[in-house]
Amino acid sequence: MIRLFDTHHTRISTELEGLWEFSPVDTIGERPKEFPFKLPVPGCWESHPHFGTYRGKAVYRRVISVSSQTHIRLEFKGVSHTAHVYFDGEFVKTHYNAYTSFEVIIPNAIAGEHEILVYVDNSFSEASALHFPNDYYTYGGLVRPVVLEEISDLYIENIMFTPLLQANQWNGRWKVMIRNISQSPQQVQVIGELAGIKSILGSCEVGPGGQAELIQTVSYPNVLEWSLDNPSLYQLQTKLITNEQLVDDLVDRVGFREINISNGQLLLNGHELKLKGVNRHEDHPMVGCSFPLSLMVRDLDLIEEMGCNAVRTSHYPYDERFLDLCDERGIVIWEENHARGLSLEQMRNPNFAWQSEQVTREMVEQHFNHPSIIIWAILNECASNTEEGKVHYAKQLTIIRELDPSRPRSFASHHRDQELCFDLAEIVSFNLYPGWYTDEKPEELALEAIQWANKLGGADKPIIMSEFGADGFYGFRSNNREKGSEERQADILRNCLNAYQASTDICGMFIWQFSDCRVTEGEGWLLTRSCTRNSKGLVDEYRRPKLAYDVVSSIYKSEDKK
Repeated sequence: MIRLFDTHHTRISTELEGLWEFSPVDTIGERPKEFPFKLPVPGCWESHPHFGTYRGKAVYRRVISVSSQTHIRLEFKGVSHTAHVYFDGEFVKTHYNAYTSFEVIIPNAIAGEHEILVYVDNSFSEASALHFPNDYYTYGGLVRPVVLEEISDLYIENIMFTPLLQANQWNGRWKVMIRNISQSPQQVQVIGELAGIKSILGSCEVGPGGQAELIQTVSYPNVLEWSLDNPSLYQLQTKLITNEQLVDDLVDRVGFREINISNGQLLLNGHELKLKGVNRHEDHPMVGCSFPLSLMVRDLDLIEEMGCNAVRTSHYPYDERFLDLCDERGIVIWEENHARGLSLEQMRNPNFAWQSEQVTREMVEQHFNHPSIIIWAILNECASNTEEGKVHYAKQLTIIRELDPSRPRSFASHHRDQELCFDLAEIVSFNLYPGWYTDEKPEELALEAIQWANKLGGADKPIIMSEFGADGFYGFRSNNREKGSEERQADILRNCLNAYQASTDICGMFIWQFSDCRVTEGEGWLLTRSCTRNSKGLVDEYRRPKLAYDVVSSIYKSEDKK
């Protein structure tokens, strides 16, 4: 399943789910003598017993068939972490980063069978600035769905729809991107339909091999707002017309909601919103980071049952099906780019700037229409306490603002009173672990954090506690409440939540974390992760609730009754 709804009625689409031939290789482009394995796609190669800890290069093979000559568009929703795509033996595309999608266009593919080879590399090296030994695991493989589409000379690349509340009436700003594959100019007309209103969005000429953009604002007087209690969604349909013929379409879903900031509070449709959230990794011992829909639903069932209304996508953009579910359920999302815990030295890697800026841009462009996303964020716990690091924060936050002026921006900081970048974002966020990494009292630390924010460029901005928590090893029960026991974890979270809920200056909390997750086996501080697991989950890796789960549930739900 690509999305929770059909994204095309005209364009022919086929999901390439199933078993692909597979072989490890030493170098990109090397053709193995044989493909001795068949692995499921989407899937992580670590799920196969021979490749449970494999880090390196491998190639997937699939033969496809087309009935007549056509242009082919292949979309890879996520390849971890670097992909090199070959079509009929010819190299056609490379893409870096596991957590955003990319397309491959094959013009004028003849009728018959064609071979797709995808070389995948999940190894750590200087060439990969963002994937390195870290507090989560970098899996390998075609970890998200792959789709094959047949397209015409002209097709719709993307739609970015912004809901606008003007004079108490809802409008929508359409931004439609069109691409011309042919070698001749093409005249096109774009028609949009939403909430029963059909609109001509404009006409233009698209040059040979070029792209064009149409922008139009349309009024929608009778739509319902998207909110946590009533997450009303509308299907957005875009049609591409040339020579009076329908040649392409693209369907998405949108919601009408407004996110503002006022007096240090986060507002959704003019009402104060207190975020009661969890951080979550896409990680499960049975499937790695390649979640089927059933496990996504299971996670969200547990999250909702706990009384949460928000999820932080730590520390990368998520599978769109999870975002679709949050759109439907009225769960709000903090989505962030992929770059976690980089020192200034690591940020000096010559690949860092373009790789982190690329994932930032792709995240916003690809997930723009999800009403559940209310915060864009970048660069968790990186060198935002340095002037050199601040240049990167400013650049990436500017990229987001240019693409999307409608949502606030943030980043999670652990630099306390040494932070230099609070002035760049609309929301101030702290990663602090009182009771676990420090002996501070959460209520006193919260007061200090507010003072840091006020002094360092965050005055009058909303404050979010973006991480706090403690290890709790499932089944380790102790009346002595030693560190690592379920009792100690529950105590620490109770103290933190009570302190943060009581503060009128704190508008949101994201507990670290929803579930235990696998981490990279490494040296230094990674050696402190027993069994190569981060065990701060409210549930363990198999989603068995710990004592802390019920504690969090009682506090989050009690807030609903006030």
